[in-house]
Amino acid sequence: MSLTSTTADGTQIVTVNAERIDAAMAIQFKEDMRATTENGPDRVILDLSEVRFIDSSGLGAIVAAMKQLGQGRKLDLAGLTPMVDKVFRLTRMDTVFDLYISLSDATTATRIDS
Repeated sequence: MSLTSTTADGTQIVTVNAERIDAAMAIQFKEDMRATTENGPDRVILDLSEVRFIDSSGLGAIVAAMKQLGQGRKLDLAGLTPMVDKVFRLTRMDTVFDLYISLSDATTATRIDS
């Protein structure tokens, strides 16, 4: 799985450069997220703007990535496409993560109202 990462203003932005996070990619995603976010800032924004499909394995991988961050660190999600956003809301994962319309909104902390 291809992830890119930048850090600005005490926030790490991790971009998923893939159209799918599914069973075939979930384990690699978790490993890559762990390696990418290890010893990073307290806030991590996961940019999902290129992701068009996510299944339950992908959701589980994102939850695992959040847990891997540890105590005192936060994972926010940005740029959810309509299909991905729908999956997060149907599974009530929007109560676990803060969801932002765009990366720009996430960096300025304008949260989507649930």
